[in-house]
Amino acid sequence: MYGDPDVLRSQVDALREQALDVRSLADQLVARTEGLGWSGRAAEAMRLRVAERAGHLRAAAAEHDVAADALLVHAQEVARLQEAIQDVEQRVHDLVAEAGTRQARRDLDPEASPEPASSDPAADDDRLVLAFETPPPGHRDWLSAEVPGL
Repeated sequence: MYGDPDVLRSQVDALREQALDVRSLADQLVARTEGLGWSGRAAEAMRLRVAERAGHLRAAAAEHDVAADALLVHAQEVARLQEAIQDVEQRVHDLVAEAGTRQARRDLDPEASPEPASSDPAADDDRLVLAFETPPPGHRDWLSAEVPGL
């Protein structure tokens, strides 16, 4: 599967840290405005405007958190699919090895099988397994692999 869950999780951490930074900036902006000691209508208008802008900053920080949550879910799904791919890939490799061993035994001792090879379902399955063209390692096509015995 495509994507590295560790890299994605580091991006989650970065988004969460940015959210904290933006919230901190909003708090600093409001605190500095309040600390000016300025009074009057213009001062009150500025405080209202700063409070409005700080609200926008906090909303942006909340969106960072939403994005981080979504990215974390994606990272978990990538990790789950990568594990599923590895499982199928290993099972197919095991099936190919087992089929190869059985085929080698049949080739070495054709008399061991009482039936002709063409009527032996196990031999037919082994030929299908051995003919399977494996996708590249880690490729998502492993998830749709159709191999006898899988």
